[in-house]
Parts: sequence; C-alpha cells; structure tokens
Amino acid sequence: MRIILFGPPGSGKGTQAKLLCQRLNLAHISTGDILREAIQRQTPAGLEAKPYVVSGQLVPDELVNRLVADRFRRSDRPERFILDGYPRTRAQAVALNEVLGEQALDLDATVLLKVSDDEIVRRLGRRWICPVCQTPYTAPGQCTQGHGALTQRDDDQEETVRRRLAIYHQNMVELDAYYRDKGLMKDVDGVGDIETVYQRILEVLRAKA
Repeated sequence: MRIILFGPPGSGKGTQAKLLCQRLNLAHISTGDILREAIQRQTPAGLEAKPYVVSGQLVPDELVNRLVADRFRRSDRPERFILDGYPRTRAQAVALNEVLGEQALDLDATVLLKVSDDEIVRRLGRRWICPVCQTPYTAPGQCTQGHGALTQRDDDQEETVRRRLAIYHQNMVELDAYYRDKGLMKDVDGVGDIETVYQRILEVLRAKA
C-alpha cells in the first residue's frame, strides 16, 4: 500500500502516520527524514540543502523535489510507504507523480484528515512540550521523563496558528483538486480519540482496495 496523509497542523497526522506504519508495515517517509539522511550521506542534493537547514530557512521546492526523487530512485526505495508532510504544493505533487510513475510505485490513496480551524486552535493552545525530549502533553507541568518544566511553543499561539492554517488552506485547494481529479483523495473526520480516527482511516483504505 502506498499512501499520502494530509491534514492541517495539529490534526494528529503525525500520530496516525506512525500507527499506520507500525500496524500495516509501511515505511514512514517525511521530507525531514529525507533531508537529514541526504545531508548525512553527503549526496549532492544533501550538500546543497544543508545551508538552508542549518540556517533554519525553507528548502526551495525544486531542491526538495530532487531530494524526494533521489530517495525513490535508490535501489533500497520502499515499495510500501506513507508520505507525511510532502507534497505541500501542486507543483510538488506533479513532481512526485512523475517520479513514482517512473518507478512503477503508483499511489493507492491519499487521505485528508478534516479538522476545523477552531478545533486546531483549541488543540494547539493546550499543547505543552518538553523542551528536551519534545514529548507533547495536554496540560502544564513537569516532563514525566524527568526533564523538567514543560513549555508552550510560540507557533502554538492562536494568531500564529491561524496564519499557519491560512497558508495550509491556500496550498490545499490545488492539492485537493489535483488528487480528487485522479480519484485518490478520501476525507476522514479527524475529530475523536486516536483509535477512532485510525479505524476511520482503515475504513476508507479498505474501501479503496
């Protein structure tokens, strides 16, 4: 099975991606992992991307596309995977479609977790993070691993969250249309406990199979 999982920041997309990988034996592919691996391997694209990563800048689309293409063209490319955090734009989706088609790795489905903006703001507004191990919590206090007091990220403040959501929606309009035209996009209600949302995802994947 080959899937892309979409959803706004705070939708639980990362948690669901991990569950799907563990339970369906899928490789978890994210641009962050690809970037770190390419830099560690000192590939040409990795060396080109390193200054952006070190300085905290966004890596240009063209370079991200090359990094993803390099990953899928390797002999150890995964046959079964879930993509999380990529593509973010229609241009990236087109580039991904080309490289997957070239490798005979056509997608089985794309899944969109649907969560309202107000719910996202509520969720992220109550998210507390351990600054050491990055474990998320839903209330202030101390890290259960003994790392000290929890903190809230600046980008979890309401004004910042709504700006991030506006960018997400802007990009998602074309992405949604692109994958619906291919008959791949499936909506899943992302509100509920982790297991409930997971079962909803499984239902749409089974229906697609």
